Amino acid sequence: MAEGFYPTLWSSTKITLRVVSRAIRQLFHETTGAIFALFALYGGISAWRQWHTRPAAWLLGFTIVYAVTMVCFAFTSFRRARRVR
Repeated sequence: MAEGFYPTLWSSTKITLRVVSRAIRQLFHETTGAIFALFALYGGISAWRQWHTRPAAWLLGFTIVYAVTMVCFAFTSFRRARRVR
């Protein structure tokens, strides 16, 4: 009876660890994407405020580039979360 127990236990442990690992990686990418999305939102709000106060053009441009970069990072991170295997 013990002869079939340990190989079965080892096999089920490997499968369980694979599933848990996949879930953790997916959660990591989704959390990272959410944080980047918050950074993008903050950058967009900052650009909107600067637009109304008429700052230097380079400062407004920098803020817009920052917000767009964070949106790209968030999109990429959410896309990787879907593609985790």
